[in-house]
Amino acid sequence: MTKREQNTDVVAVSATPKRTYWERNNATDGYLFKRDFGRIFGGIFTVVLLFGLCFLILQPLLHQFANSIMSRDDLFDPTVITLPRYPTWVNYNLAVYLMDYWGSLLRSLGITLAVSVLQIAVCTLVAYGFARFDFPFKRFWFACAMLTIIVPPHILRAALFLNFAFFDIFGIFTLTTGDSLNLLNTLQGYLVLSATAMGLRNGLYIFMLRQYFRNMPKELEESAWVDGCNKLRTFAQIMLPDAVPIVISCFLFAFVWQWTDSFYSGMFLRGFNVMSLQMSGLGDMFISHYVVAAQGGDALSLTPPTALVQAIISTGVLIGIAPIVLIYLFAQRFFVESIGQSGIKM
Repeated sequence: MTKREQNTDVVAVSATPKRTYWERNNATDGYLFKRDFGRIFGGIFTVVLLFGLCFLILQPLLHQFANSIMSRDDLFDPTVITLPRYPTWVNYNLAVYLMDYWGSLLRSLGITLAVSVLQIAVCTLVAYGFARFDFPFKRFWFACAMLTIIVPPHILRAALFLNFAFFDIFGIFTLTTGDSLNLLNTLQGYLVLSATAMGLRNGLYIFMLRQYFRNMPKELEESAWVDGCNKLRTFAQIMLPDAVPIVISCFLFAFVWQWTDSFYSGMFLRGFNVMSLQMSGLGDMFISHYVVAAQGGDALSLTPPTALVQAIISTGVLIGIAPIVLIYLFAQRFFVESIGQSGIKM
C-alpha cells in the first residue's frame, strides 16, 4: 500500500462519525452499561465499607485522644463533645509522672523482649517437632497444646498459684534445701513458664509455626541429610531461615500481647511496675494523688470527678500503647507476608 493510500484510509476513518456511549451500549445489548455500573457501584461500596471499618477502629482512639487533651473546663462543658475548646497537655504530664513512664517503659521493653524471644524459640522447636517427626501420642500432645488456646488462663489461676508458690521438681528442692521455692512475683517464675511453652498464647504460636513447617517441601530436609547434616543442623540452617516471616510475626504477636497482659504480669511481675500494670492501676493512682493534693479542702474535693479520672486513664492508655503502634507501623509487612505464606490447613 502506498503512502497516499494510507493517508486516504486515515482520512476515511477520521471522517467516520463517533458513536455515543448509549449507541455503543445498544450495540452490546446493554453489556457496556452493566459493566460500567458494576464497576462504579463496586468502587463506591468498597470505599464506604473501608471507611466504616476504619472509623470503627479509629473512633475509640480518636475519642481517647480528645479526652486526653481536654482541660477541666472542657470536661464539664456540655457544649464540648469531641473537639476541646481549650486543649492542654497537662494530663500527659500528670500521667507520665504517676506511671513513672520512662522507667516503666525501659523495664517493660527488657522483660517483654526477653520473654517473647524465649517463648518463640521454644515454640518454634516444639512446632517443628510436631510438623516433621512421629513420636508416641503425637496427636494427643498436640491436642493438649491446642487446649491452651481454648481454655482461658483465668481457669488455671489456682493451679498456677499453687504450683509456683510451692515450686519443686520431683521433690529435688525439698530434698536438698528442706523447702520448696516460691516463684510468685519473680521474673524467674515467668521465664520457667515461658521455657516450657506454657506462656501467654503459646499454643497459638505452636499451631501457626507447625502449619508453616508442614507446608515446606520434605526434599529440602532429605537433601540436607544426604549432605551429612544432622536433624538439628538441618532445622537451624535449612528450615529456620525460610520460616523467618512467620517467626517474626509470632514474635510480634508475643511482644504485643505480653506488653498489654495483666494476668501473668500480675502473678509474676507485680514488683517490677511494668507498663501493663501501670496502665491498669492508673485510675487508683490518680485518685490517691488527687486526695493527697486536696487535703485541707472540703469533703467533696476529696473525690475526683469521674470525667477527670477517665481523662487521665485515656491519657495513660495512649502513651502506654504508643510503642506498640510504632512497632506495628515498621513491621506490618511481616504480618502480610507470613499470612500469605503460612497456608493454614490441616
